[in-house]
Amino acid sequence: MEVRRRELNNTLKLSASPFLLLLLLLLLLSIKSMASLAATPQDERGVQRSYWIDQTAELSVESMMLDSNASHLDKEERPEVLSLLPEYEGKSVVELGAGIGRFTGDLALKAGQLLAVDFIESAIKKNESINGHHKNVKFMCADVASPSLHIPEGSVDLIFSNWLLMYLSDKEVENLAARMIKWLKVGGHIFFRESCFHQSGDSKRKYNPTHYREPSFYTKAFKECRMSDDTGNSFELSLVGCKCIGAYVRNKKNQNQICWIWQKVRSQDDKGFQRFLDGVEYNHKDILLYESVFGKGFVSTGGIETTKEFVTKLGLKPGQEVLDVGCGTGGADIYMAQNFDVEVVGIDLSINMISLAIERAFEQKVSVEFECADCTRKTYPENTFDVIYTRDSMLHVKDKPSLFRSFHKWLKPGGTLLITDYCKNEGTLSSEYAEYIQKGGYYIHGMKAYCQMLENAGFDDVIAEDITNLFMKTLQQELNALENKKDDFIDEFSQEDYNEITERWKAKQKRAADGEQIWGLFIGKKK
Repeated sequence: MEVRRRELNNTLKLSASPFLLLLLLLLLLSIKSMASLAATPQDERGVQRSYWIDQTAELSVESMMLDSNASHLDKEERPEVLSLLPEYEGKSVVELGAGIGRFTGDLALKAGQLLAVDFIESAIKKNESINGHHKNVKFMCADVASPSLHIPEGSVDLIFSNWLLMYLSDKEVENLAARMIKWLKVGGHIFFRESCFHQSGDSKRKYNPTHYREPSFYTKAFKECRMSDDTGNSFELSLVGCKCIGAYVRNKKNQNQICWIWQKVRSQDDKGFQRFLDGVEYNHKDILLYESVFGKGFVSTGGIETTKEFVTKLGLKPGQEVLDVGCGTGGADIYMAQNFDVEVVGIDLSINMISLAIERAFEQKVSVEFECADCTRKTYPENTFDVIYTRDSMLHVKDKPSLFRSFHKWLKPGGTLLITDYCKNEGTLSSEYAEYIQKGGYYIHGMKAYCQMLENAGFDDVIAEDITNLFMKTLQQELNALENKKDDFIDEFSQEDYNEITERWKAKQKRAADGEQIWGLFIGKKK
């Protein structure tokens, strides 16, 4: 009995020790936390609804943009977003996630009919109190993820959303995309803008259920979207454009605000050169393969070393604006912005390239804006850029004279154009080089013809330099480097890839040594 009494006393002493009291406190806190979690809606929609009820308590621009600098950003960002929209004057528009109406009023000014939808009742009521005087607008409190949201098939010209999909689960995004394509008329458009990678706003949040995805998720979800009508016609979404929001690049050096524009098209319609680039020439694997040779961020001859050499010819000064046409994965743009304090816009027709360029730039905090766009259809105001820079991309362009005239118009007086591109000699092409050109779908000219096109476009003091010796030297350096890391390359890719790329590089060397494949450097000025 005495022994048991002593054991009990020892137990009581231990239970009173600080260590055990701390354990007991942690256990109680854990139980409380679990109870709290059990009381919180665990389904995606419940979590998002709870989050936005908290965020919209004030019903202000700041609460919508989740940024203390919202008023300033809104003045610059909202007009930019609206300027990116396809033509919708007099047409049927649906705004999903309309909130308190930051975009509703502007959309109403041009739309024929506008349906503004949001799942927070207080927000859509505030929107209606602000924009209800527009007789062409209807307001609806509904959740876009709910099957009860009914929009007639084939009734909408433009579906617009701003910061919506990042508050849906992956499956909900895919399901909504499948419904959107049904709502659209043939030829109709979808515009959406999302925060990718990480949070942009500086507002304090109790919790944050936002899905900060990689841009490639949204591209894949909408690119794979298909539907058929009652008569068996098939439709899909064709990418019209994808770009960073410039206001965030300029104000925050942040490339994670990204928008997409899609168009509903018949599946049999030819998607043209963009489909070829992303599916054949520059699929994701091949881009990474090129980067393994040229260096991360580069997909043209010489990588960073030739970039440095050519950029020194531009005389860049802080604050200047540069356009890189055919920017690839963005290495040259990041280099120019980091080392010369210039603002760079990089455009490329390949969404695969642009997606990687955005990823490459996202941690660099540089003023570089990327856009997936066709340079032959893109327009900029006159006198916009100090420099236009394009590396080994013009060979893809058939109508160079028209594009060169656009370059001249876009440059400021005193501006500089720098081009490197593949050229050909003035004689008859060998069957091997002719096949290379035909297979790649290239449009290659002699250096004299190239120079004449630039002069005809209005450029002065045109310099045309044959830099084929640098080309051959660089090819050999790249082959040597590839040989030195052969095992690592094969581990990452394959023996077949290694054999193919070395054969291609050696074929380039032979064509260059034979005087057939010429690497040309062209510099022109706008007076």
